Amino acid sequence: MQRLNISELYTKYKLWIGVIAAMVLIFLAPAVMDTYNVGLLSKYLCYAMVAVGIGLAWGEGGMLTLGQGLFFGLGAYVMAMHMKMSDIGPGQVPDFMAQYGITELPGFWKLFANPVVTAIGVIAVPGIIAAVLGLLVFGRGVRGAYFAILSQALVAAFAVLLIGQSKTTGGTNGLSDFDGFFGYDLTDPANKEMIYYICAFCVLAMVLISYWIRHSFMGELVIGVRDQENRMKFLGYNPASIKVFVFSLAAMFAGLGGAMFVPVVGIISPSDIGVTPSILMLAGVVIGGRTTLLGPVIGTLIVRFAETQLSEAYPSAWTYIEGAMFILVIAFVPMGLGQFKGVWPWIKDKLGLTGPSVKAATMTKAVNA
Repeated sequence: MQRLNISELYTKYKLWIGVIAAMVLIFLAPAVMDTYNVGLLSKYLCYAMVAVGIGLAWGEGGMLTLGQGLFFGLGAYVMAMHMKMSDIGPGQVPDFMAQYGITELPGFWKLFANPVVTAIGVIAVPGIIAAVLGLLVFGRGVRGAYFAILSQALVAAFAVLLIGQSKTTGGTNGLSDFDGFFGYDLTDPANKEMIYYICAFCVLAMVLISYWIRHSFMGELVIGVRDQENRMKFLGYNPASIKVFVFSLAAMFAGLGGAMFVPVVGIISPSDIGVTPSILMLAGVVIGGRTTLLGPVIGTLIVRFAETQLSEAYPSAWTYIEGAMFILVIAFVPMGLGQFKGVWPWIKDKLGLTGPSVKAATMTKAVNA
């Protein structure tokens, strides 16, 4: 009877238990980690924001997005332009522009001089561009591998555009040397910790949004379009509009991740948003499990942590080790670590969280064997 009550309580308050556990971990991290490692964790969390969106678009919607670096970069450059203008003061231009003889900021720079416009823009710009692209692509019935290749081509073209417009974007060097973040000094450890909390709670909020979508009628529509698009058309739904919604939301998540990446790392350049970085953003989702809620976040943290540690310990061999890790996961756990079937049921059984129906099914299976 006791185990049944615990199971019922866990099922009823599972979401709140998860939120409380996440908040405990968020506040615990700065207490047990130094400033450098908190900064690294903040960087990983920026990539985790992108991963949550990929998990929603790919895991739920079946859209393999190989070009999330495009939206990551849009949010990052919007934030970087605002921070650079705040540092140099009104009426001034960055040093790299002055070298080309430019004496006045371009119009698209001035648009993000206001902090409120910038805060909205880091989400709105990627979302609007994703919506336009989605209407053009999904409206024409592009899907599957064709969509994946197209998304990758778009991020490659965006990186080339940034390099080609070096007079206004900084070219291959990108934008860097920031002093403040919305009036806060970036050299102050307390402000760095504040930025970490912003990143952490943004990830938590995105996970909760993803949870709500997955458990709502919209989530059922997304899965329906993914599995039976023609049948959804027959039922009167527009698959293109549903895909555009999910694709745009994933883009907004990526844009916010890119925006927070700038104050955390202190630089943004085309090398941070090209084809290779976009594939690495996808890799964490593959490792963690694209169809799970927390798999993309956990997988991204594992991949980024392993990348940092292995590159320091084995500079010439870490890429091979990382590649071997991907191969092992795909070979033995193709749906990611979040779908590993043996461990979680065992843990729930030991904690008394397994319902009676599950236990009965397990006992029946054992007897039949």
